[in-house]
Amino acid sequence: MVARLVPLESQHALASAELNPYVRLRDRDLAGRANGLFVAEGEVVVRVLASARQTQFRVRSLLVEQRRVEALRDVLDDLADDVPAYVVAQDVMNEVVGFAIHRGILALGERGAPLAPEALLAATTAGPGLAIGLVGLTNHDNVGSVFRNAAAFGARAVLLDPATCDPLYRKSIRVSVGAALVVPFARCASEEAMLETIERAGWEALSLSARGEERLDEVVRTPPSGAGSGGRVLLMGTEGDGLPAHVLARTRRVRIDMTPALDSLNVAVASGIALYEATRPR
Repeated sequence: MVARLVPLESQHALASAELNPYVRLRDRDLAGRANGLFVAEGEVVVRVLASARQTQFRVRSLLVEQRRVEALRDVLDDLADDVPAYVVAQDVMNEVVGFAIHRGILALGERGAPLAPEALLAATTAGPGLAIGLVGLTNHDNVGSVFRNAAAFGARAVLLDPATCDPLYRKSIRVSVGAALVVPFARCASEEAMLETIERAGWEALSLSARGEERLDEVVRTPPSGAGSGGRVLLMGTEGDGLPAHVLARTRRVRIDMTPALDSLNVAVASGIALYEATRPR
């Protein structure tokens, strides 16, 4: 299996049908969600996509600046021979994507069928699992950082409410360093549906809140109190409003202690601290 190299001459590249999905990348990044596509940018992220263990992701094509072909030779050799790799000069790539792109490597990915939230929590593990629930996170950098932290500390999955932005948005994937392609995620119909999924699976929901009655580092020293002891889901909201009141009312509220000078942490930072506390040996 070897990806099919397709050199494109500069004078024909912009008008070619093959590169149409890459043209005006900023616009396509958003439009791609409607047809099940996403864009991976940079060598590290493209390598993660090419080796993704989640079978719903597949490389449809690549767009590679001609000087970067050899750097991706091993990836190209492992891809199926029906995957085209379009090779262009740097000036053509800049024209195609609509801005100066210095990484020189892009891939168009297929999303495949979405995963079911119930399935992510139902998978068996050797012990109590750990997952994350995101509510109302609309900042792509924060979502990407949360996924990176989730991968670093071995979180099983990430549950998303309808308002949380797409983890497969190009910037989110890039910030996550490809972790959004590694950590399984599923979107719930609402915050209530997320809580009901957690409860039915026998997991315990912990809401991170600056006004939490319990300290997170103390709570995680004890076993989960969910009916099935399946594990814990750390729920996180926006750093301004935090989690909605109706979510806090149905969950165990925990806090990360800090000095009185500040009342909250950036959600990306908070997720790293929370995941570390929840996974470090006692």
